Amino acid sequence: MGLVTLSLASFGALTTEMLPVGLLPQIAASLGIAEEHAGLLVGVYALMVAVLAVPLTILTRRLPRKPLLLATLIGYAVSNVLAATASGFAVLALARGLGGIAHALFFSISIGYAARLAPPSHTGKAMALMSVGGSAGFVLGVPLGTVIGTAWGWRASFAILTVGVLAIAAVAWRGLPGGGAPPVGQRRVRRDPRPLIVVILACGLAFLGHYTAYTYIASLLHSAGLRQDWVGPVLLVFGVVGLIGLRIGAQHLDRRPLGSARLIPALLAAGLLIVAVSYPELVPVLIGVTLWTGSFGSIPSLFQSLAVRAGVASADVAGAWINSAANVGIAGGAVVGGFVLAHAGIGWLPVVAATLLLTVGLLALAAPAAFRGNGDAAAH
Repeated sequence: MGLVTLSLASFGALTTEMLPVGLLPQIAASLGIAEEHAGLLVGVYALMVAVLAVPLTILTRRLPRKPLLLATLIGYAVSNVLAATASGFAVLALARGLGGIAHALFFSISIGYAARLAPPSHTGKAMALMSVGGSAGFVLGVPLGTVIGTAWGWRASFAILTVGVLAIAAVAWRGLPGGGAPPVGQRRVRRDPRPLIVVILACGLAFLGHYTAYTYIASLLHSAGLRQDWVGPVLLVFGVVGLIGLRIGAQHLDRRPLGSARLIPALLAAGLLIVAVSYPELVPVLIGVTLWTGSFGSIPSLFQSLAVRAGVASADVAGAWINSAANVGIAGGAVVGGFVLAHAGIGWLPVVAATLLLTVGLLALAAPAAFRGNGDAAAH
């Protein structure tokens, strides 16, 4: 029940973080700004997470986890209601920054929470179960938000999400097991930090490559000929494919982490290269995006489990580093993608993204020991 509750909370968290992705054209038109500038709403959120995840996790390490996690959910709700009522871009960016602060703590806490609810040999499966909620944020949250935004305006999407997050907080208050502060000074089986450093670097590169293109997915699909009112339903289909990818990948995260770290980035890059070669022909673009987004489903669980099982730090701190690295990648992807969009054109987004993702696979080839996940999970 605890992992299911964490999964539900992850749904609200990921939907809050990624909601602007499907609404960028509407937000840009409403506020009179360029789409690459609207994309910074994803970047500023991720930047707050990247900067604050580790220090906030360390500062709050002695506090009980359940009240702290509930506080982050309330933070999401406040962020969303401010976004729904924002009078301009500056206020909207401020609201997103507030959500980023909540997010900086949320995944660090939830990764540690999930690790302590499962035995070390099932860390990957525990992360995958928690990640189902995050993937559902892509599957249902972002597409439904896009549909609502298309029908009633982007502010309505944020307003409805506020209500949803508050409902999730109520469920978590009732259904989440009590979590005291994790023990301070937990043992570390593996003192060499290099495996964790390599995993953190690979995680950042994977998210950088993915979000270089995915931040602007609505614009990419629209420019390839997809009608605006079809963007939401199509994102829904891609999300379902991502869930299927997570289901398939979860079976191998504990048994074949090295193979997963090599294969999954290669599949992501292959899908993006199909998009790059076929753009702007809509049907092959959709096929390429399906492979790309479907392959990404297991990426968060892969790096979360590798970081925890490296045995270098507690699950909370390992989770904080992965949270930070992922959001460095998300923020950087919004910036890199915006630069490519402004100076080279939208057709170059998948080329740059695929190149970055191929470096992740190369890193797994060059440093295989870091991706075998042989360390004892110090989190437990």
